[in-house]
Amino acid sequence: MGVRTARLEDVEAVTSTQIRAWKFVYRDFMPLGPLEQMTGPAAEKLWRRQWDEAITTPPTPRHRVLVAVEQVIPESESSPAEEDERPGPPDSDRVVGLASHGPAEDPDVNPSTTAELLTLLVDPNHTRRGHGSRLLNATVDHLRDDGFSTVVTWVFADNHAMLAFLESAGWGEDGADRVLDMGRPIRMVRLRTEIG
Repeated sequence: MGVRTARLEDVEAVTSTQIRAWKFVYRDFMPLGPLEQMTGPAAEKLWRRQWDEAITTPPTPRHRVLVAVEQVIPESESSPAEEDERPGPPDSDRVVGLASHGPAEDPDVNPSTTAELLTLLVDPNHTRRGHGSRLLNATVDHLRDDGFSTVVTWVFADNHAMLAFLESAGWGEDGADRVLDMGRPIRMVRLRTEIG
């Protein structure tokens, strides 16, 4: 298990992980229609292209995509219960989570000192193994190296698991919120933490 910088060959796995995580996490509070639009075949092609660009040609050197990986156990050493539906070749690693970040773009923050955690997702079949914490810690390490002292992120107000996870790591709501029209209003809140 570990975290590393995403590579071009990770694009398919990153896209698949995002789609699977969204379907699992957002199903409890997002209307079905918008969720299907965000995770359907047409959207998947769009996300694949966007992740390809984010990984191979990020907008700035301060934008990064990180992946959490687990080592693939060769078939002869694994039992059927340990097999994943996305097997990899022996002695390789499997992407099981992702995080992306860059300078914050909200008009009320300073992008030279404030970063935004844009994505933090773990495949639903690989939760409760520390991948989210490892991704978050690696993200903070990179952001400190890049000179950031504050990090913000936007979270759906009804995503109680993510809110609890970030709050346990020292994040807190900073009072900013926004409402998305997804067939019905879906509220997001902004969280902030100091890393300086």
